Amino acid sequence: MKLKQLVNKAKDKSNFTNLKGYIAFCNEYLSYIADNLQATIISQNENHYRFYQYKKEGNFQITRPINSNLMYEAKSFAKTSKEFLKILRSIKNIDRKDNSIREILNNSTYTIQQSVGSALDGLPAGQSNTARKLNGDLFEHFIRLIIRKIGITCNAGVIQVPVIVQGEPQFNMSYQHDLIIEKDNEVKIIGSIKTSSKDRIDKIFIDKFLYNKLTEKATPHIAIFLNDVQRKNTKRENEYGISATFLPGHFKGYTVKLNPLDGVYYCDIRPNMRTESILKDYIKTFDNLLIEDIWKFV
Repeated sequence: MKLKQLVNKAKDKSNFTNLKGYIAFCNEYLSYIADNLQATIISQNENHYRFYQYKKEGNFQITRPINSNLMYEAKSFAKTSKEFLKILRSIKNIDRKDNSIREILNNSTYTIQQSVGSALDGLPAGQSNTARKLNGDLFEHFIRLIIRKIGITCNAGVIQVPVIVQGEPQFNMSYQHDLIIEKDNEVKIIGSIKTSSKDRIDKIFIDKFLYNKLTEKATPHIAIFLNDVQRKNTKRENEYGISATFLPGHFKGYTVKLNPLDGVYYCDIRPNMRTESILKDYIKTFDNLLIEDIWKFV
């Protein structure tokens, strides 16, 4: 398959109506990059990150940074993807202490989504905004499909929040959310699903504060991110590195002084999220949501 065909597939949302569609695309993309890249560029500051460079058919474009510790290769993914679906179907009965299961959940999610994103990086430079929007939409849909696969009904949509004054509803405010989980006609979880927290972290905390203030409830709010790294801006032409897009000061400030989120989940978690106070208390890898936390909320 040619890169142009892969890019056109990634642009067509009808190819991603179910998890098998995402997995099929990932298999095709991984098979393509196994033999058809111009180069794999190693990040100069965090060496486990890689950039794929396409050949002439992709205008020698260079992809987003890829974490090689999480990204499967074609041969291993062909086998692991079957395990991934099997684990999702039987998630309530798995051994929670089995780290290999957690790794499959986390790394498969990462590999599948980065295959989509990296393919879209093959679009001409002038279409980068289109690629970003499409990649974000497909990630949101992908996460909702995963949650449905484990047996929990969820949707995206608008919630009408009545504003109550002196015990009487006066008018409604509309809130658009990426993830809404309801049970018995009651909203149990509201979630934000984004490929990164860049330019968004403030809004997620404020949304929780306003929603719970307006409804006079304590509805859990969670956030699901793919990663928080980007290619480092550098003055030298052939220098490739990564920089973090996460704002630890903002996260800590909002957690302490506004309201904490009820869970923040990453596929590609940053080292400081495992070690720094406050961050390590609220931020976990994505497998923790699927195996444990989501069941506490519902």
